[in-house]
Amino acid sequence: MTATVETATGQRRLTTAKAISEGIAQEMRVNPDVFVMGEDVGPYGGIFGSTGGLIDEFGPKRIIDTPISETGFIGAGIGAATEGMRPIVELMFVDFFGVAMDQIYNHMAKIHFESGGNVKVPMVLMTAVGGGYSDAAQHSQCLWATFAHMPGLKVVAPSNPHDAKGLMIAAIRDDNPVLFMFHKGVMGLPWMAKNPRSIGPVPEEAYEVPIGKAAVPHPGTDVTVVSVSMSVQHCLDVAESLEGKVSVEVLDLRTIAPLDREAILASVSKTGRLVIVDEDYRSFGLSGEVVATITDHDPRLLKVPVQRVAYPDVPVPYARGLEYAALPTRDKIEAAIMQAMKG
Repeated sequence: MTATVETATGQRRLTTAKAISEGIAQEMRVNPDVFVMGEDVGPYGGIFGSTGGLIDEFGPKRIIDTPISETGFIGAGIGAATEGMRPIVELMFVDFFGVAMDQIYNHMAKIHFESGGNVKVPMVLMTAVGGGYSDAAQHSQCLWATFAHMPGLKVVAPSNPHDAKGLMIAAIRDDNPVLFMFHKGVMGLPWMAKNPRSIGPVPEEAYEVPIGKAAVPHPGTDVTVVSVSMSVQHCLDVAESLEGKVSVEVLDLRTIAPLDREAILASVSKTGRLVIVDEDYRSFGLSGEVVATITDHDPRLLKVPVQRVAYPDVPVPYARGLEYAALPTRDKIEAAIMQAMKG
């Protein structure tokens, strides 16, 4: 799959990887304080293509390849942000964040609060998440709930090229630290198995997708399916396959923190049924928070018990068969929807 495709009607379609790098480039052209640093972000273009081509235009002073020293370059990004710059820092996999957690949750997330609002940290921390590619236990987690749990961080996870570009631009312009998490499977890379929805229409001009606002890519009336990132693509596949049988409303959260609780309540108020699909771990995570959004407001909105399709509380296996036995696949999503319809 190429990065850019023109349809018969002339509509421009991009991969998610290209959409992200285009959004970064557009902000770098208008704001000299924006720069990129991280592992293999330069000539390699990011291991999943998120910074492809940027070094050719902006050079090594603004597209900075770093050593494998996560604490060091995340700390450097934080320092640059507190001094008025707008760094975009990429750490290859979210699984690697563990070695830099002090920088992330004690500094990046808290400096604004601890300074009494006097010091801002306008920084984007970008990383790859997700399984399905036999990358095993230390390269396959999502962990967005872990970071959404930390006050002071905004957490976004796009499911498609259009939202990826708009959320990246919104994140760069935001005065708060934003964790930008892209699933490998939505990037549209030719060397990875992918969903066709990983390439889609993207406007050429710069635009923002508002952080904290969910979208409804598939309206419905019978059951609400709430999801985020790659799982949204699977939910849309299932919703389309069930047309004529079940009217499925798919709610793409797009942002984990802040969570668009109003959108969740509005959809469930209409359908009375809720299925949550989440590739992050089931316990103490996003799926439970979505349920609490309903029960804290009015549990009577639900006609039937909630169905949750989430990753079980086990390390991600390397073996493909075992990994897919744990992932929230289309057949599991459809089974959960049908169970919700049974009541």
